[in-house]
Amino acid sequence: MTTPSIKILHIDSNHAILKEQLEILGFVNDEDFTSSKEKIEEKIHEYQGIVIRSRFNIDKKFIDKATNLQFIARVGAGLESIDCEYATTKNITLIAAPEGNRNAVGEHTLGMLLSLFNHLNTAHSEIRNGQRNRESNRGHELDGKTVGIIGYGNMGKVFAKKLRGFEVEVLFYDILLGVGDANAKQVSLEELQQKADVVSLHIPWTNETNAMMNRDFIHAFQKPFWLLNTSRGKNVVTSDLVEALKSGKILGAGLDVIEYENLSFETLNEDKLPEAYQYLLRSKKVLLTPHIAGWTFESQVRLAQVIVDKIKEKYFGLETDVVEEKRVTGIGGVFFKAANPKELVAWYGKYLGLKTDEYGSTFWWKDNNGKNCSTQWSPFKEDTTYFQPSEKQFMQNFRVSNLETLLQQLAQEGITIVGEMESYDYGKFGWILDPEGNKIELWEPIDSVFQ
Repeated sequence: MTTPSIKILHIDSNHAILKEQLEILGFVNDEDFTSSKEKIEEKIHEYQGIVIRSRFNIDKKFIDKATNLQFIARVGAGLESIDCEYATTKNITLIAAPEGNRNAVGEHTLGMLLSLFNHLNTAHSEIRNGQRNRESNRGHELDGKTVGIIGYGNMGKVFAKKLRGFEVEVLFYDILLGVGDANAKQVSLEELQQKADVVSLHIPWTNETNAMMNRDFIHAFQKPFWLLNTSRGKNVVTSDLVEALKSGKILGAGLDVIEYENLSFETLNEDKLPEAYQYLLRSKKVLLTPHIAGWTFESQVRLAQVIVDKIKEKYFGLETDVVEEKRVTGIGGVFFKAANPKELVAWYGKYLGLKTDEYGSTFWWKDNNGKNCSTQWSPFKEDTTYFQPSEKQFMQNFRVSNLETLLQQLAQEGITIVGEMESYDYGKFGWILDPEGNKIELWEPIDSVFQ
């Protein structure tokens, strides 16, 4: 690995592993968490990289001062504080880390939804004030509801995954087609507005999404609904939200973000807080949190690690001393449902000559290195639960070489993992779902056990 001569300026504090790992890689790291934007502009020409959160905008003026800048890394999901279009014209690489806090956002969104449905925060506050009100805190069940997700990127996908344990229909709308998975069904915006009982926003703040949740958009929904916003505050027009809360068109709102936030998200613009915001503070229909959906101890580490990995990839690419490991190395098995598995196995043995046992038949072959490998053919009883949550009549098994690492990689890439990895004397097993809901078994085999 050849160390590049790169100086990086950190203008926001982050987890220590970010700076530590960059230093191990040979980058020079300076910190300046207090200087004004103008002071930073005076010296930014000395640096090839800058790492930020949200302290100030990286605008055209700043970029023009940064004559040697090669990348801007934001330790977070969005890049709205950066003039991305102009930075791109200067060949500056833009780096973000939506993978780092997507799990935190998914859990927080689910927590807000359950609290709204069951009045948990209101009931807790009342009890602390000596009130024990059962009827006014009667809740709703999530079972049977339709959850509509607007924006199906990193955050939306994880929220949908968190809903898998509930008996709900999950729909999503996204401007990109073909981004669905087994956790949610992609529909038109019109269909989502017809069916949704709950609406959760997981969209960036752009010219297209700014003030999207306004009066007209709200009234396009057929049913009254609960609103969740863990995206950006300016995607929702607060005054229109309040109007809908008062009329009952919106039944309740869980808001981690608000349109009156300052750029850093740390404070609100106190000079411009209208009556609409005061209503949100008073309303028992509203649950507010201070832009913390992705702000966990675990996500702080993940965000930093993602930024390190992406900077490392920019300068080093795939390390030449590491051989890229294949994910799937062969077919491990073909499994299918049958009315009479034992009779079927006997038929295949008698008429097709398969060497069978009580499990089916094992086919032996050799890999490129001459090592003995096996593939299993097995019918299962038609009422088996082993293929669940898939409802298909079959399940594939693929042989892999490093299951634990592969499952971690697939999880980071947004693939649905079913259950936990299991280990036996004949190998390790894990399970995933493909976009059509087919369950796939991944097997890191120990073939010698069968010989």
